[in-house]
Amino acid sequence: MESFEQLLEKSTTVHGHICAGQVIGVRLAMIGLREIAIEDPRESQRKDFYVVVEIDRCATDAIQSVTGCTLGKRSLKWLDYGIMAATFVNLKTGKAARITAREEARELARKYCPEIEDKYQQQLQAYRVMPEEELFKIQPVQVEVPQEDLPGKPLRRVQCQSCNDWVQDCREVEQNGKTLCRPCATGRYYQLVESA
Repeated sequence: MESFEQLLEKSTTVHGHICAGQVIGVRLAMIGLREIAIEDPRESQRKDFYVVVEIDRCATDAIQSVTGCTLGKRSLKWLDYGIMAATFVNLKTGKAARITAREEARELARKYCPEIEDKYQQQLQAYRVMPEEELFKIQPVQVEVPQEDLPGKPLRRVQCQSCNDWVQDCREVEQNGKTLCRPCATGRYYQLVESA
């Protein structure tokens, strides 16, 4: 795998700017891959693991950049928990680890870079050198990845009996004897606009 600095540079390019979240995300991804014994995430082992991210912030772009996992390849799963954490799962061995950024690291940044007064710059620099046990909580975990969430071709496609949209990967809902898409079953995040 490439060095931290190389990975940070690539991640920053993808994300659009350097920030503390990029540093956290790159380090978090490197630790997660190490914990599940993935050494070549973008090439020979690209189909051997799965990552679950729990936040939609800067670190998630870094995790995607380092691992090569994406939503489109179904190797990255986003759960909207609002927690700066990610879980890495080796699909071949079942080994899994959840890595969480420690909140107290924000204050500890002062210890590592007292000469920097701006707290964001202080965190940006401190997170580069802070020992991983002070920056992260690393937990071995067990994760059951449902068959319908695994990378690869869709398990099935069914048509919603209300709106006729096609639903893939077992995301349909059976309701009152009908097969429905989730928006028809539980409500949409959008409203249809009648065309003139």
